[in-house]
Amino acid sequence: MESPSASAHRGHVPWQGLLLAISLLTFRSPPTAAQLTVASINAAEGKDVLLLVHSLPENRGGYTWYRGERVDSDRGIGAFSIETEKFTPGPAHSGRETIDSNGSLLFQKVTLNDTGYYTIVVTKKDFLTEKATGQLTVYPELTKPNITSNNSNPEEHKDAVLLACEQETEDTTYLWLINSQSLQDSTRLELSKDNRTLTLFHVTRNDTGPYECETRNPVSLGRSDPFTLNVLYVSTSSTPGLSGGAIAGIVIGVLAVVALIAALVYFLYIRKTGGASDQHDATEHKPSASNHSQDHSEKSPNKIHEVTYSSLNFNAQEAKKPTSASPSPVATETIYSEVKKK
Repeated sequence: MESPSASAHRGHVPWQGLLLAISLLTFRSPPTAAQLTVASINAAEGKDVLLLVHSLPENRGGYTWYRGERVDSDRGIGAFSIETEKFTPGPAHSGRETIDSNGSLLFQKVTLNDTGYYTIVVTKKDFLTEKATGQLTVYPELTKPNITSNNSNPEEHKDAVLLACEQETEDTTYLWLINSQSLQDSTRLELSKDNRTLTLFHVTRNDTGPYECETRNPVSLGRSDPFTLNVLYVSTSSTPGLSGGAIAGIVIGVLAVVALIAALVYFLYIRKTGGASDQHDATEHKPSASNHSQDHSEKSPNKIHEVTYSSLNFNAQEAKKPTSASPSPVATETIYSEVKKK
């Protein structure tokens, strides 16, 4: 009965024997016209990736892949036999790698730990081998960044503000935008070494923004929402945004309008009072019709004076009834008119 150790040793014989044969044959590999190559690639974390092999030899019999830049039995991922189309996993196999019939190495759902060099050894039917190495670089899939501030309500000409682009990730390039434009050189702006933070010294009311930060890596890109600062400042009595000459022009214009209105009112007043005085003078100098008639009468040679005498007629009734039937005496009214000629 075989011991467990002997059985385990026998299970590793095919891989170790194949590796030993490849190692010995590698030293016999002559240079070829077409150089075997592996295409290096950048990949996003979580994606499936294929390391492609170019310029394969004609009479190939199988492929063996290793982690790293050298052939190491402890870092063997697996071997593929073209004749049997069988894949044999190696010690460094994670369960996510397979080898295609064209020699390419397929990764399922790569992780950041898969970043590194990978080496293929192609064994030909004449037992000669060729070797090539390629690089796989895995980057995180960037999410939408956001901007944070140590002071969202700074005071003008007093406070400094630090803006940070979150979140911090490795192998990421940071870019800042103000009003949708790249940063301009300014002594009041300072970027950190990795460009992830932006410092504004002695903020002014013109530094409100909006600000945006952009994150980039070889496989993805993200941009934050606009961020606006609320800069606090003390308003002055002068009209903001107007120069001294503009303010003086406005004052002169207002005074000119006031003077024009005063002149117009004065003109209308003089005109009105002057018309009333003329009418009054004309009334005083106009002779009345009665005066003309009186003057004419006084100048007439035959002047007539008329005198009117009046008397009142009263009905007198005694308190007692009269004894006689004679009518009651009635007072009569006589009007005398005397016309005298002179």
